Amino acid sequence: QVQLVESGGGLVQPGGSLRLSCAASGSIFSIYTSGWYRQAPGKQREFVANITSSVFTNIADSVKSRFPIARDNAKNTMYLQMSSLKPEVTAVYYCDADIRKYSWGREGDYWGQGNQVTVSS
Repeated sequence: QVQLVESGGGLVQPGGSLRLSCAASGSIFSIYTSGWYRQAPGKQREFVANITSSVFTNIADSVKSRFPIARDNAKNTMYLQMSSLKPEVTAVYYCDADIRKYSWGREGDYWGQGNQVTVSS
């Protein structure tokens, strides 16, 4: 089995910072593209950022300068550093990864459980 476990969310004041982590565990041969999505109350889930195994990144324009994404391939962990936070980014943040479990076969798409980020004074 493969699991993605997220951490680092919580309540923060406007202007503050948080770092989200997403750690993959289980039977993992290789992690391809991994990324972050978020879903605010009453809205659809939307793309935030992703990063390939070659460390190419793609970040939504709305957060491009404030939410750099990174990954540590040795630890099978991905990070989203969020700074200058505003109330409108309040949402449940989900990590997503394309993971191949074995040297053979195709990769599968896996999701974390979601992590609440609330920006409020």
